[in-house]
Amino acid sequence: MSKKWNIAIVGATGAVGAQMIECLEERDFPVGKIKYLASSRSAGEILEFKGKAVLVEELTHDSFDGIDIALFSAGGERSKEFCPSAAKAGAICIDNSSAWRMDADVPLVVPEVNAHAIAGYKKKGIIANPNCSTIQMVVALKPLHDHAQIKRIVVSTYQAVSGTGKKAIEELRVQVGELLNGRPANTEVYPHQIAFNCLPQIDSFCDNGYTKEEMKMVNETRKIMEADIKVTATAVRIPVFFGHSESINIETAKEISVATAMELIAAAPGCELVDDVAEGIYPMPVDAAGQDFVQVGRIRKDESIENGLNLWVVADNIRKGAATNAVQIAEILIEKYLK
Repeated sequence: MSKKWNIAIVGATGAVGAQMIECLEERDFPVGKIKYLASSRSAGEILEFKGKAVLVEELTHDSFDGIDIALFSAGGERSKEFCPSAAKAGAICIDNSSAWRMDADVPLVVPEVNAHAIAGYKKKGIIANPNCSTIQMVVALKPLHDHAQIKRIVVSTYQAVSGTGKKAIEELRVQVGELLNGRPANTEVYPHQIAFNCLPQIDSFCDNGYTKEEMKMVNETRKIMEADIKVTATAVRIPVFFGHSESINIETAKEISVATAMELIAAAPGCELVDDVAEGIYPMPVDAAGQDFVQVGRIRKDESIENGLNLWVVADNIRKGAATNAVQIAEILIEKYLK
């Protein structure tokens, strides 16, 4: 009988936490004991794992005795506070927040791109899950970079409200109903109305005029790809529930044809080529939602530069952009490092 592992889900009652539970079930991860942890407000709730009731417990520094792997999705502050306690208790933390991503002693991992980096978990007992927009972009660009060496990336994102959490999903739903019935839309989660609107701000602004979300894409891409690629990003929130979309322009060191790019992406792990413009087929959030592939389409030459390509990339931000990526890391961890 194969070994089973004791798992803790930190932030189990949130949107990503719920998806982590679902991914563990779907992928038949060898779970022994499972523990659901959340804030005191959510403690006492009853969730399920494979049809069995699981009590949600309050997250404390003593929550991790006997836990092998802790999947964190409870925000940066809690990760900063509780990951060291979990690691000290012997649990390996896979953290979905931005708290540890740029720490030199913490690997930042997308399994299809830099699975080898997982080996660095031993330094602090922590592995960082990248930003959702970064994950889908590097999965799509990895095969192109290996073939032609990407020099520069210009990316604009069109991000679903689920990236902000359950309250944002509800805010969009309520705003749509209010506006369609001739009533004003109240805003609580976002600084402006999100229904029937686009907000060119995700997270707070930095001194350079970029948002923190945009700078995450710049810095995380370089760390994951292990290359000094020039990256510039614009991140936009749009009134879609699930699925982030990205318009990506790349400049490469050597020429890469559209046909070759399509072949490389079609064969790449984690990618799905969705590109038949003659038939009106291209990636869309409604199709990407609920599945784990990074869909890539609208591949075409950038005729304004010598070695340029344009791509349209879509993925489910809660699944591949967060939960699935974390569970994939855990799968590699137990297969190669925790036998």
